[in-house]
Amino acid sequence: MSRVLIVGAGVVGAAIAYELSLIPGLEVILCDRDRPAAGSTGAALGVLMAAISQKKAKSRAWKLRQESLQRYATLIPELEAKLERHLPGNDGGILKLCSMEENWQKWQELAAVRQQQGFPLQLWSVDEIQRRFPQLGVERISGGVFSGCDRQIQPRPLTEALVEAAQLNGVVLRWETEIVEVEPMHSTAEIRRCQRVMTQSGEVYEPDWLVLAAGLGTTPLSQHLEAAIAIQPVLGQAVRYRLPQRFPENCPVITGGDVHVVPLTESDCWVGATVEFPDQTGTVTADESHLAAVQEAAIALYPPLAEAEVIEHWSGLRPRPDGRSAPVIDRLENYENVLLATGHYRNGVLLAPATAIAVRRLIQF
Repeated sequence: MSRVLIVGAGVVGAAIAYELSLIPGLEVILCDRDRPAAGSTGAALGVLMAAISQKKAKSRAWKLRQESLQRYATLIPELEAKLERHLPGNDGGILKLCSMEENWQKWQELAAVRQQQGFPLQLWSVDEIQRRFPQLGVERISGGVFSGCDRQIQPRPLTEALVEAAQLNGVVLRWETEIVEVEPMHSTAEIRRCQRVMTQSGEVYEPDWLVLAAGLGTTPLSQHLEAAIAIQPVLGQAVRYRLPQRFPENCPVITGGDVHVVPLTESDCWVGATVEFPDQTGTVTADESHLAAVQEAAIALYPPLAEAEVIEHWSGLRPRPDGRSAPVIDRLENYENVLLATGHYRNGVLLAPATAIAVRRLIQF
């Protein structure tokens, strides 16, 4: 029986653990130095912008989104049936409000491509938007693009469900388990192997496969293997609003100018998120002015937010690969049994299913 050790229990690591738990004959261990979704996953908005994204049909970015979109269509009901509970989210679709400066022809071309791919987009005029959702701000927009294929899922409940379902399938869970040493097998060959992994409590694992899904924690872990992967932190801030009145029925996620308004309940929503890069020392701190700009843009999208109360404010660090495209899903350079599933930047929740499928393929084949 092959043993797989997955390091990192954010949404990506949890998705990998669940996907691998479906393979007979694998012993899967999922560990994290904290608890599930304690890192960047816990700060994510969970907006799944796939069909509505401006990604070329043959690009890697679109293929990952397409695979995730297709897997989510089966994964969510699969988890709900297995755990006998509902996974919260907004399945009303995503509505992008396009500014006057945007190239409307590009959206028309994308809609034609997505129609052929089986992911139809609807192009709405300003009048159509006002007819459907009169609460939206349309003063500075040229139209809207609606995707009923895309949605939002709450990241923390999703991650917890993946972990619970994986455990029911036999995955071993190890929380508050910090990896202190990753030891390569000494060899003069060009292709090396990870021989053993040691934890702070003295546990020793000798995995057939080591999967690094630790986000920002991937860099120090890969340094043990003398094949460092540079992942930099990018901070994102978000807030939760409570409105004095209800959202319209079946209100979609509203997005525009890289700002999202995510209806959660009848009167609550998330708004985010900022994108704040580290300074030359690698340090990044939350800037109030960045959050204020996001809030101002959100009010322009949904003017009733001007009367809403902020009931929660949080921030988190996203893992962004330095010098290579996100995400990193591949074998660690010169290692035959170390897999990277990291650096998803702002798309961890969106691309978790596709990442899990990619890791499964690498292990099986």
